[in-house]
Amino acid sequence: MFYNGLLLLHSLLRWVILILLLVAIVKSYTGMNAGKPFSAGDKKVALFLMISAHTTLLVGLYLWFFGPWGMANISNLGFGEVMKDRVMRYYAVEHTTGMLIAIVLITIGRGAVKKKMTDAAKYKKMFWFFLIALVIILATVPWPFRAGIGRPWL
Repeated sequence: MFYNGLLLLHSLLRWVILILLLVAIVKSYTGMNAGKPFSAGDKKVALFLMISAHTTLLVGLYLWFFGPWGMANISNLGFGEVMKDRVMRYYAVEHTTGMLIAIVLITIGRGAVKKKMTDAAKYKKMFWFFLIALVIILATVPWPFRAGIGRPWL
């Protein structure tokens, strides 16, 4: 029951992250191209995005260590066996690695707003880091249409 609740929270937070990423990418793109000043709203979107990503990471790590797919499979079957199975490898290694990389990129992109640089440079840095993070997230989420590894929309 607890595991299923955390899995649902993890899935819901995915949508929060995707929405915030899209908002942040659009805001940074328009700010970069329109020469807008970097606003408090821009900072807040980036901050909420980073908080959501880190919260999702903590929930995901708990699921990985104490759920049936990550560490449990590696401990029970061995890393070699997990790597031979496409579904087990996805949940034990590929999803986790992709999301860790995306969260690092979100954190670096968020860090740009705290540095002393021009507003255009902040927007540009945020735009590229967030865009790359979005691509990685879209590629490593277990979407329902992905054969064998798909999970429900929620």
